[in-house]
Amino acid sequence: MNNSNLIMFLIFLIPFTSCKQKEVDGIIIGETLFVHQNYQENQQMIELIERVLQKESDALAELAEFQCGGGAGCYDLGYIMTQIIYRIGEEEFIQLTKSFDTKTRQNLFGLIGAGLEYFDHNNDGLSDDKKVWEEFPELFEALNGKQTISAIQ
Repeated sequence: MNNSNLIMFLIFLIPFTSCKQKEVDGIIIGETLFVHQNYQENQQMIELIERVLQKESDALAELAEFQCGGGAGCYDLGYIMTQIIYRIGEEEFIQLTKSFDTKTRQNLFGLIGAGLEYFDHNNDGLSDDKKVWEEFPELFEALNGKQTISAIQ
């Protein structure tokens, strides 16, 4: 293969090897977060999601602190979290959070709240508008210590 053919081959190959992924094993990355990620950030997020689905606690902590850009991008990160909870189950998710510090727990709580409130998990075309303490009461208690549900309502 001469140099010009090699260059043409690489030019053709680069777009296919540098495509971002919008879905990871059925977990959807929301539009705002996806659009504002560069390829490297997208690959990092994909790896973290895969590791969380394999039930790696440190990956969940990293994902909870992932740079989401604020605003709608962070709501999208919350949607990722809630999809993961539905996938692996509330109890398994709680187990992954056992060693988290207060800051990570609070951040995770906020993300999950946004994911439940603003996204459509039941595919009815409407935002679910759910609350953490209603949808995941055991997780709510695990993330908030012994605080009672009635105190937050």
